[in-house]
Amino acid sequence: MTAHPYTGLPERSFWRSAVAERDPLDITDLWTPKWPIGQDAAVITAGSCFAGHIGRALLEEGMHWYDAEPPPPGLTAEQRSARGYRRFSFRTGNIYTAAALRQWIAWAVASSVPPEEVWEEDGRFHDPYRPTVEPEGFASPAELLRSREVTLAALRTALAEAEVLIFTLGLTEAWHDTEYETVLPMCPGTVRGSFDADRYVLRNHTVSRVHEDLTEALAMARGVNPGLRTVLTVSPVPLTATATGRHALVATTFSKSVLRAAAGQLADEDDRVDYFPSYEIVTGLPQPLVLPARSGDPDRPGTSGAAASGGPKGFFEPNLRTVRPEGVAFVMGHFFRALRGEPTRAPHAPPQQQPATAGGEDPSCDDALLDYYGPRPVPPAR
Repeated sequence: MTAHPYTGLPERSFWRSAVAERDPLDITDLWTPKWPIGQDAAVITAGSCFAGHIGRALLEEGMHWYDAEPPPPGLTAEQRSARGYRRFSFRTGNIYTAAALRQWIAWAVASSVPPEEVWEEDGRFHDPYRPTVEPEGFASPAELLRSREVTLAALRTALAEAEVLIFTLGLTEAWHDTEYETVLPMCPGTVRGSFDADRYVLRNHTVSRVHEDLTEALAMARGVNPGLRTVLTVSPVPLTATATGRHALVATTFSKSVLRAAAGQLADEDDRVDYFPSYEIVTGLPQPLVLPARSGDPDRPGTSGAAASGGPKGFFEPNLRTVRPEGVAFVMGHFFRALRGEPTRAPHAPPQQQPATAGGEDPSCDDALLDYYGPRPVPPAR
């Protein structure tokens, strides 16, 4: 038989041997890191709400997650969480798009200047670019702008001190302010502010736009720190809502496909950029989890009957959006074991994370608030 490029390939190269014939919890070799990340290497994290799990997991693993903007003393854990502390390495709030990352870094390195606009509501003031970091608002515009400067200084410090940036891409749909030519984290009028159709425009970013934004963002970051390396990943959390007119499932598939393609392209082009498959691990593997309970093998989640009772399905909560603690632990288990060169196995216990709301939503996901504007279920007629 004539040899060809498929001759002698390893098991992981074929769907049947790599996926179909394996227990999902025993699938390995999903990620081969381009370079090591040492236990003491300063790692900073940013991105969509799924990225909030990564810093906590790094700390629990004994690695050096660098928090450049720690909370002031005297706050409770609930207050720290509500005000956006210790979620990412700086208090930007969720950065859902590559365009927003580029914007924040440009402001931090003084490549551009953020607008001084503030949103007033009931005598309190909110930051259009961090609308949820102070739930009660700031006492004055000056206080708000000073707080933003603290965050920009923290971002500059984080970029200068870090060895690795882990950035989680979440969305392609972005609301642009055409007056200031800026990108906003949320549609005005949903969380804060008011909507003006003549001013705010939805743009659904393409692969080329995401690639350009990431490239420019990292170029500016390396201007501060030439040795900075980056791990890109894509959040597996679906869109809460889409303003494109498409079905939410179709819009989610488009968004994640664009982000995955752009991140993969940049990782293929740049030796200092790697791609970790969070999205694929959660959404691409057969779903092995049906109950939080564990039985038998302590490494494996149990399977005792929640499917029939309407409990959590697979890696997701019943809302099919929020990744369960077991799912997060499974993803991070692949990450840490690959760094150590060990076979991947499900970790013994899920990492600590904020409890989901009654509807299963992660309270750190700002965009989950969009569900409020959706239609409510109609009770069956009696």
